[in-house]
Amino acid sequence: MNIDQDRRDSRSELRKPSGVSTRPPNRWRRRIGWLALFLAALGGLAWIVLRPHVGPQTSRRFSGNGPMPVVAAPVQKGDVPISLAALGTVSPLATVTVKTQIAGQLIEIGFQEGQAVHAGDFLAQIDPRPYQRQLDQYQGQLLRDQALLKEAQINLDRYQRLVAQDSIAKQQLDAQESLTQQYRGTVETDKAQIDTAKLNLTYCHIIAPLTGRVGLRQVDQGNYVQTSDANGIVVITQLQPITVVFTLPEDNLPAVMKRLHAGATLPVTVFDRAQTIQLATGKLTTVDNQIDTTTGTVKLRAQFGNEDGMLFPNQFVNTRLLVDTLHDATVMPIAAVQRGAPGTFVYLVKADHTVTVRPVKLGPVAGDQVAIESGVEAGDQVVIDGADKLREGAEIALPEAAKGDASPARPPGTGDAARPRGEHKKGAGGDRPNRSEP
Repeated sequence: MNIDQDRRDSRSELRKPSGVSTRPPNRWRRRIGWLALFLAALGGLAWIVLRPHVGPQTSRRFSGNGPMPVVAAPVQKGDVPISLAALGTVSPLATVTVKTQIAGQLIEIGFQEGQAVHAGDFLAQIDPRPYQRQLDQYQGQLLRDQALLKEAQINLDRYQRLVAQDSIAKQQLDAQESLTQQYRGTVETDKAQIDTAKLNLTYCHIIAPLTGRVGLRQVDQGNYVQTSDANGIVVITQLQPITVVFTLPEDNLPAVMKRLHAGATLPVTVFDRAQTIQLATGKLTTVDNQIDTTTGTVKLRAQFGNEDGMLFPNQFVNTRLLVDTLHDATVMPIAAVQRGAPGTFVYLVKADHTVTVRPVKLGPVAGDQVAIESGVEAGDQVVIDGADKLREGAEIALPEAAKGDASPARPPGTGDAARPRGEHKKGAGGDRPNRSEP
């Protein structure tokens, strides 16, 4: 039996490939063990370093166990201007294209392009010599016809005496009277022609018909100008005063007309395209007599002194029409307004440094302030920043400067230095949409 076992072992040894061991050496098993231990230690170190750290303040913030830091502002009494914003275009009161009233050669230009001129200032001169010669001719004709009229008048007087003496026929006297009337008509015609020639001489000297600013020259000196020229010589535009034409929705018309019928003067302020620079202030002068049915708007015209020349014809501007002013109204920063399930609401700060949800009814908006018709009273404090995580009854922490008396809100209508936050996140009240500047 031992001999057979030895033979089987020798055959199996012969069938194994040479140089290949059936078991891994001990040194490889040790290396694999050390590598697994190293990877485990590295993973534990990474978990310790990269795990999220939950401090006491963060834990309180998300768990709701600690006070939430917020900023509050007081509700105050103040005046709220009710304004209507609209787009407008600067429109001059008068624009005149200076044209020649007679034909002739332009021999002199008396203005510079872009120059400010006054009514009666010299602009251009047309060659007056042809019209002067015509005037001399008409004056000569007048002298001749006046002499003929005088002779006819003398003969008429003689014939009247002879007819009274029954020395000549009555027919001869009638003929002389008719001739005298003809000469008298000719003299009147000569005088009219002389006046026309003098007027033509006046037209040769072209003057400014109004006070304003001249534009680019349309014709150069030396050209032959005619009354049929479409472009004329130059265009003059009146700049002082100047007007702005703007449109308002027809729904706003009753409030405007009510104030106008009461004799009120409605101020109008215009701003540039970006609404960052105030260009001028004026007053509403005219409301159009019909509503545009295609747009549902009505045109209005406001007049401005424009002493500094900030308004330019056909300039695009933003207008703000002051319709009325709410006096002694309850106002607060518009940043305190929240919108959600209760509707429009604010977080009202209570004496125990907690907040409560208080529905409010909004009135007109002026800048970063809004009038409140109901819901809060003057002296209340409302949260204007940090309301994202608040809930009913949440505990809050106010800044040291605001614990006793929050900084007063800016009066409405004092400018745009501080604007309401344009976007609010989702909070207790649901989605809070973006707010655009009023």
